[in-house]
This record gives sequence, C-alpha cells and structure tokens, in this order.
Amino acid sequence: MTHTPTQPDGPAGLSSSDRPVPTVGVAADNGGREAARARARLFTSLVSRNGAVVVLIVVVLVGWVLVPSFGSADNLRNTALAASFIGIIAAGMTFVIISGGIDLSVGSTYALAVILSASFAQYGSVAAIAAALGAAALAGLVQGLVVSWLRLPPFIVTLAGLTGIRGLVLFITHEGNDHPVIDGTRGFEVLGTGKLATIGTPVWIMLVVFGLGWWALNRTSFGQSVQAVGGNQDAAELMGLPVRRTTTIVYVVSALCVGLAGILTTGLSGGGQEARIGDSYELQAIAAVVIGGTLLAGGVGSMIGSLAGVLLLFVIQNLIVQGANLNSYVQQVVSGGFLLVVVIIQAALSARSRTTEA
Repeated sequence: MTHTPTQPDGPAGLSSSDRPVPTVGVAADNGGREAARARARLFTSLVSRNGAVVVLIVVVLVGWVLVPSFGSADNLRNTALAASFIGIIAAGMTFVIISGGIDLSVGSTYALAVILSASFAQYGSVAAIAAALGAAALAGLVQGLVVSWLRLPPFIVTLAGLTGIRGLVLFITHEGNDHPVIDGTRGFEVLGTGKLATIGTPVWIMLVVFGLGWWALNRTSFGQSVQAVGGNQDAAELMGLPVRRTTTIVYVVSALCVGLAGILTTGLSGGGQEARIGDSYELQAIAAVVIGGTLLAGGVGSMIGSLAGVLLLFVIQNLIVQGANLNSYVQQVVSGGFLLVVVIIQAALSARSRTTEA
C-alpha cells in the first residue's frame, strides 16, 4: 500500500493554526481615529470661522428683546454707520494678520488720510482722494518692503510707522493747531454723507470692500499665497510662492483701506478733525479681526468673520449705552474682557487641533 504524503496546510508549510490573522480590527480602529480627527478639525474650523457670526446673531436678538430702543431703525442705522469706518480698516487688517503680520500704524495713517483729504479738497475731489490714497499707499509700501526684504518683525516696523506717521501729521497741522476744513461743497463729500435705501453710503462701501476682500482671499492665487505665507513662511518659499511680494502687497492693501476710511470720514464731517484722530484705531481693528476668528499666529481667518467681529464690537458698545447708560470707559473694559475670552478660546482650539493631528 502506497503512502501519499500530506500537503502543507499553508505557505511555507504552516498549518492552519499558524496562519497570520488579518488585522481587520486594527485597520478599523485606525479608520475611526482618522474620522475623529477629521471631525475635530472640522469643528475647530467652523468655530473659528463662524463663531463670531453666531454670537452676533445671539447678541442682537437678546438686545432686541431686553433693550427696546436698540431695535429701532435709526439706532441700527447709526450703529452700522459708526462701525463702517473701523470695518473698512479691519478688512485690510485681516489680510495682514492672516499673512502672519500685524499693522500698528493704521491709526496714524488714518489721521494722515483725514488731514490730507481735507487739505487738498480746495484743489478738487480728485486731488483730495489722490493725496489721501497716495500717502497711505506709500506708507504701507515702505513698511511692507522693510518687513519683507529686511525680515524685521512687523510689530517693530509698524510701531515705528505709528510714531513716525503721527509725527508727520502733527508737523503738517503745526503741532495740531490747524484743523483743515472743506470750503464749499465737493463731490467726494457724497461718499460720506450720501444714503442708499436710507442707509449711509459708508456702510455700503464697507460691504463692497469686504465682498472684494472675500473674493481676493478665497478665489485668487494672491489669497492662497496670503494664507500659505501665514501658515508657514518657510514652506511657502519652498513651494515657490512669491513670499516677499505677497507680504509687501498686504501692507499696501491695508494702507489703502485706511486711506479710504479717512476719505469717507472727511466727506462725512467736512473736515475740521484734530491731529489726534485715529488714536487706538489699530487696537479696535485688531480686536475686531481677532474676535472674528482670525488667528494672531496667521494662516487662518475669514472676511465674513472680521465683518461679524466689527459689528459685534459696536453692537455691544451700543447696548451698553442704550441699556445701562454707562460711559466709554466701561465700554472699553467690556470690549477688552470680551477680546481676552476670544483669545483664550482660540488658544484652546489651537491646542485641540494640534492634539488631534498628533
């Protein structure tokens, strides 16, 4: 009787009991972790980008119920008009902060634009607008070039701009003794005093600026470069992105927005502003942008969030005045406390994001 040798049960003579067991459970566990991380990143992004919008809606609804005078059409129009000037400045500041920079010179540049537009109004509207925008753009260009090419900290460069430009304003106004006004009626005054659908023209201009900013930030290669530079400048350079050009442009954009706000202020007031106008405007603009969800570290931010941040600041200030009849110092304390809470939340979200990516 012939004996037939038994065949091995598996490769390399392994028996069925020795075969490797498929790691289905491990793969499923890894997939679950990745899904959890994706959900955490999505949550962080949504809160960062849309948190200010949600809070704004809640505050407006609460104010409407608790403070009867808050919901009047006149009060809402006046609040929007007051917010429009800082709003335009904040739109430009959003680009700077997303790129990883900061611009402390906007208050002084705003004063320069106000004074120059009023001083040159005697030569016509075109001269007034050109002088204000030209001077503002030049200030932004110089600071942008210094930051991008000399690699100096934006905080230091724009702090020097803050003091230097303010000194120039005091020189032009003879140490603040001159208050240039518009003689007669000039065409560009309608930009500040005009109305459309009972809402002031500066409000509509602010919305247009934010709309253009949203398009530039989300639909153009320039906007992608701004976000990439703010996220990681070294990586952006390795990718071949124009880091220096992008950095320079964001400061010019910020300065042009400031110049526009100054022109609108002159158009609304007719001139006669003091040389100290614009003090602390840089802090208000930065606060609005940060409250809107833009990270001070750069790389993350949105125009819609910045717009909501501006409106939220002014709505809270208006509610303090309308509801509690408190002075401006209390408004500043509340705004500062609110900003502190937002920064703490941002730090917590950033830590959460780093933890989920680890």
